[in-house]
Amino acid sequence: MPTPPFPDDAGALPATPAFSPLYQQIKDLILQSLQQGEWKPGEAIPSEIDLAARYRVSQGTVRKAIDELAAEHLLVRRQGKGTFVATHAEQHVQYRFLRLVPDSGDRDANGPAQRTILECRRSRATGDIARALALRSGEPVVQVRRVLSFAGVPTILEDLWLPGGPFKGLTAEQMADYPGPTYAMFELEFGVRMVRAEEKIRAVAADEQQAALLAVSPGTPLLSVERIASTYNGLPMELRRGLYRTGDRHYRNVLA
Repeated sequence: MPTPPFPDDAGALPATPAFSPLYQQIKDLILQSLQQGEWKPGEAIPSEIDLAARYRVSQGTVRKAIDELAAEHLLVRRQGKGTFVATHAEQHVQYRFLRLVPDSGDRDANGPAQRTILECRRSRATGDIARALALRSGEPVVQVRRVLSFAGVPTILEDLWLPGGPFKGLTAEQMADYPGPTYAMFELEFGVRMVRAEEKIRAVAADEQQAALLAVSPGTPLLSVERIASTYNGLPMELRRGLYRTGDRHYRNVLA
């Protein structure tokens, strides 16, 4: 890989002025390597000393860039071991995007979710799906409908739309049988890592079909959550619309 044009921390970039701090430029270069798959989820990245030599900047500049990437949950520091690419396969981040928790507060109280895949098929993106996934109308998508149950109680009804290219070959069996989180499967089997998600939340009443799938009465209040999950550089990779039962659960978010 060509050495980026960073002669030293005090030097200027050739030809064009730097409009962002140097550590931000290093952060962008590391992010570019993550996006290109140079370092896979769960793998260690080079040491700060090695990265400083690679980019020809100080170790402190590299450390500041890595600090920001760690704060954004893209990298994970491990004392005495180094810095690793974050992965959804790790236990402590498996629930990062699942905010529905038992009223007891114990996410593990009922064990992992049981998945019932109702549908998994290829279709063409309608206008609203295409806009959400930055596709053209009519482009192929994978459409999934499933029910997630906890301790045998159907709790979440979800519809997912995924761009057809990156998720070519995805099957209902994969969705149902993968032992870990769905995002870990996307990451390990399709090379797509979800790093950010934006959600819209509102209250709705269950219609007859939704009520039957969630084992509640028609008209029961449900929490409607629409999520767009993105990979590196904000590229949308999933549109998810979920209906949540909240009789003994609540949606928990921590604002900082």
